[in-house]
Amino acid sequence: MNVSVCLPMGHLDRMTDSAGLIQHAIYSIPRRESGYTTDDNARALRLCVRLWGQDPDDRMLERAACYLSFLEHARCPVRGFHNFLSYQRDWLDAGGTGDCQGQAVLALAEVLGSKMPGGFRDLARELLDNVMPALDDLRSLRAQAYVIQAYTHLWQFGVHDIEPLENIARRAADRLAERYHRLQRPNWPWFESQMTYANAVLPHAMFDAAQCWPDEGFLEIAETSLGFLDLVTTTDDVFWPIGNRDWYAHGEEKSLYDQQPVEASTMAAAALAGLQSSGDEKYRVMLLRAYGWFVGQNSLKQPLAELPHGACCDGLHSAGVNRNQGAESTLAYLWAELLKNTFSDVHIESKPRKTVASTVAGS
Repeated sequence: MNVSVCLPMGHLDRMTDSAGLIQHAIYSIPRRESGYTTDDNARALRLCVRLWGQDPDDRMLERAACYLSFLEHARCPVRGFHNFLSYQRDWLDAGGTGDCQGQAVLALAEVLGSKMPGGFRDLARELLDNVMPALDDLRSLRAQAYVIQAYTHLWQFGVHDIEPLENIARRAADRLAERYHRLQRPNWPWFESQMTYANAVLPHAMFDAAQCWPDEGFLEIAETSLGFLDLVTTTDDVFWPIGNRDWYAHGEEKSLYDQQPVEASTMAAAALAGLQSSGDEKYRVMLLRAYGWFVGQNSLKQPLAELPHGACCDGLHSAGVNRNQGAESTLAYLWAELLKNTFSDVHIESKPRKTVASTVAGS
């Protein structure tokens, strides 16, 4: 089932100029000195392509064209993508970070797996082909997780001639599994010795890997690691993510603040992957609890999302809400809103390891 969702895009449009999506805001006003990142423009591209697929219209197509154009401009002469562009239109890095490559590949997979105009899909494939040599060298676990998600999305939608990406994604899945088995400890079934940011993308990637390669033990890793993350980020039935002030190292106390919107968004997406994999209702509860963080069901009982304009504040400090409404935060909220509105009322039968392409939204 593919439910059309209408999201408020006013703040995203305010943060976007002819070059692309500006990174930070001062309150609700774009902070031009912060420039642009490929990370944010890739996230925006993915969102707009998904929304266009549900309700094709010219305005959404224009947004997608802007963000795809940014990725084309970001391609590095050597390989991969730049990440940081100044407001004066100068690249500030010699080559992008690992996470940037993964986010870009995930967004390009969204385009290539869509029914967007041929030129959009042709450019997405060209950019994917160009970045391929850089993907095998990725060391960031999260970047590798995004590559697994990207391949799974293309596989689910029957995109052909993606064997190089399949090989890279399979090796990435094996590396994540190896890290999980090597780093897990009693009462610590996790991929790293500390939990940091966007934690849920790791079990999410394992759910996706289990769909593609069901006999490799990836599903057990996904279920166990996401269950552990849910345990350490739930207090009194409220989503309480790892704070980025000091993270959460094994054997130490969890950092309670500063809580970031990306944690709630990625948790909702991982919960959806679990729901699609098993049909277990605990994942629906997990998804809605993560979404609730945006609308005041959090440790401070304060909403971060500004619903009429689709904006989101940048996080929760111990003293209150960070009132700046940057790109990453806004996109995290809009993606969580998309997941919640599309799937919270949809019954998904328990059909392990079988994917129906028309229901995919969290990959």
